[in-house]
Amino acid sequence: MKGGVLVAGWVVVGVLAASWGSWVPGAARADPQVPCYFIFGDSLVDNGNNNNIASLARANYAPYGIDFPDGPTGRFSNGKTTVDVIAELLGFDSYIPPFAAARGDAILTGVNYASAAAGIREETGQQLGARISFGGQIQNYQTTVSQMVDLMGDESSAADYLSKCIYTVGMGSNDYLNNYFMPTVYSTSRQFTPDQYADVLIDQYSQLLKTLYNYGARKVALIGLGQIGCSPNELAQLSPNGVTCVDRINSAIQIFNSKLISLVDEFNSNLQGAKFTYINSFGMFLDVLRNPSGYGFSVTNTGCCGVGRNNGQITCLPFQTPCQNREQYLFWDAFHPSESANVIFGRRTYSAESPSDAHPVDIRRLAQL
Repeated sequence: MKGGVLVAGWVVVGVLAASWGSWVPGAARADPQVPCYFIFGDSLVDNGNNNNIASLARANYAPYGIDFPDGPTGRFSNGKTTVDVIAELLGFDSYIPPFAAARGDAILTGVNYASAAAGIREETGQQLGARISFGGQIQNYQTTVSQMVDLMGDESSAADYLSKCIYTVGMGSNDYLNNYFMPTVYSTSRQFTPDQYADVLIDQYSQLLKTLYNYGARKVALIGLGQIGCSPNELAQLSPNGVTCVDRINSAIQIFNSKLISLVDEFNSNLQGAKFTYINSFGMFLDVLRNPSGYGFSVTNTGCCGVGRNNGQITCLPFQTPCQNREQYLFWDAFHPSESANVIFGRRTYSAESPSDAHPVDIRRLAQL
């Protein structure tokens, strides 16, 4: 695969490859709705890629994973992440493996490339040490594609196969949390207004997403940014009462999200065979905050595990004792949702409960296209 692009016309869509069944590991249950699922993102969906790199952004210790069957795996949650829930709903027998551990035929059902502290911009998160930026995740994906071509025998078979897979990409949170709104470390907030910064991010994001498209991605869900200004960490630092969300952060996030919707429309109009969609995490989060008890939550502004104001000034420490009623907490730690929240967001990402949850389609529909 020399030259950076597989084949010019990777648009075989709608016709099942004759060999599809032979590539998906056989099981007693029905085949998954798609042959494979590829995941790109940050700590919201990292499942172990940062475990063995020199980074402060790691979660491979207790009490992380306290409610996960395998214990601490590197997931930044007490249990499942949103992409674990999506993988279950797509019908996969097991969770998608991290790139750091995916070997051989295991790559044929998909790979998780997400890395905690990663951003769209290369410098994002650098104060936390090593991490795999979105550009680095794309490079790792290109390695996987090369391996898939070898396994399948030729590029057209791999292209056909990949055109049926689901891709979720959730980048940008750290470009705000661990860049723009960290003025003592980064200069971006002095260089750009929020609108300019969103433009800069979207432009870089667009170029990287086109590379993903050039390497076979067709069914791509872009996960919008959630209400970062309502996380225990931001509440602890910037909220006067520890409850009121930080509006200037959420306003900047909304600018980015609105530009992301426009990018989805642009890709669907201009890239042959592209089926991109936008997932409205911000709106889902707002629904929960407006009616927490309706979703089973009694605590929405404090981490279940953490230190200081809102349990949000320092994140969950090794072997710290977390709250007992974890299912009632929206947040597991200073930044990350609890498993209970991830289940809600994962289900709504897969199958929209509100017309505003996805634009134009949810993942369930995307899988059928």
